[in-house]
Amino acid sequence: MTISEVSERYDMPQDTLRYYERIGLLPHVSRNKSGVRDYTEEDCRRVEFIKCMRRAGLPVEVLIEYVGLFQQGDETVEARKALLVEQRRLLANRMEDMQRTLDRLDYKIAVYEQTVVAKEKALRMADN
Repeated sequence: MTISEVSERYDMPQDTLRYYERIGLLPHVSRNKSGVRDYTEEDCRRVEFIKCMRRAGLPVEVLIEYVGLFQQGDETVEARKALLVEQRRLLANRMEDMQRTLDRLDYKIAVYEQTVVAKEKALRMADN
């Protein structure tokens, strides 16, 4: 699969894919005889994983560390798991913070809606 096809498939700029390759997040993307990147299904799974983790807020540095551990083999399984567990904990904390913010916004919106309803009611009573 070419870089343009991967870019379209994952809605990710080609420059981002090149950057991820350059910093080691997408190691060993093969090239055809013309030098054009030829992404395998395994490469695509990595792109999908990276996109998911970035969307969740994981820093690029953490992903670089994870990929480095992954490349070292099975002896790093526990370290990789620990890294993911820590990132999950951080994400859960951010989600709790976001939920509190969402709840507060819902409250504020409800207050505004009550104010509008009260004003409309007062206007109707004044017209009668």
